Amino acid sequence: MRELVSVVIRTLNEEKHLEELLTIIGKQVSEKFRIEVVIVDSGSSDNTLLIAKKYNCRITYIDKSEFTFGRSLNFGCEFANGQYLVFVSGHCIPTSVDWIEKLVSPLADMNIAYTYGRQVGRDGTKFSERQLFSKYFPIESQLPQKGIFCNNANSALRKDVWEKYNFDETLTGCEDMFLAKELVVNGYQLGYVAEACVFHIHDETWNKVKVRYEREALALQKIMPEIHLSIFDTLSYIFAGILKDIRVALRDKVFFKEIYSILMFRYCQYSGAYRGNHIHRKLSKEMKMKYFYPRVTDMSITSTISKKDIN
Repeated sequence: MRELVSVVIRTLNEEKHLEELLTIIGKQVSEKFRIEVVIVDSGSSDNTLLIAKKYNCRITYIDKSEFTFGRSLNFGCEFANGQYLVFVSGHCIPTSVDWIEKLVSPLADMNIAYTYGRQVGRDGTKFSERQLFSKYFPIESQLPQKGIFCNNANSALRKDVWEKYNFDETLTGCEDMFLAKELVVNGYQLGYVAEACVFHIHDETWNKVKVRYEREALALQKIMPEIHLSIFDTLSYIFAGILKDIRVALRDKVFFKEIYSILMFRYCQYSGAYRGNHIHRKLSKEMKMKYFYPRVTDMSITSTISKKDIN
């Protein structure tokens, strides 16, 4: 009998891309696995839940007051019935009908505990972020891989491993890398599967880009406390990132189209990382809204919050 895979999707107002995602999941072809879809919703006010019900997803809920990225995944994993857990962002779209087969097979066949797949940009994904995707998600697989990098926008985990370790519920992001580091330290193997590819559609305002890198840098303090960003580091990284992107834009003959986006993205990326690297205190309620609910936080509130320090 084919083993069950549970696809766990965290949602908050994901109606824009959710139907396309669920459609391609429904078209997956596998001789090894059966598939169920689990939605972990944290308060959608659009048509997200109607779409999920239309596609016969199993739905569980987490209150905003309880939400962190790790806790919501733990809710979904506990609710899931599968022997294997697949995590995919609600704004990621698999590029093939054998995505599940490719992503999960190393867990079943190669004694690997945790895999992640390739990501490429589409639609509103910023030019510079496409360059980051090329860097961190190359065209060649690595099974097993070296290092602790992993990304839950497109990943798979054995459920028995999750039951032993769970995701850290205190982090403001990077719960995937925290778990990956813990697994490697305890003798488990990770794998990168380039053939299990998704389009990752990040259509964000510049403020949201900055907030994303800020909260990830804050989380990375717990994973790699030895990393410290100085003002000089930050300015150097901004300059280097811009220069590399400009070279690619000139090569691809899109310099004039993309130059503003390049400048803004690299500034937001590294200025956000600098701020996050220098925050060491407990999150206030307002900061939790900023980090966990940037899509539904009123822009005027976000502007006010960004001027405050963490309590």
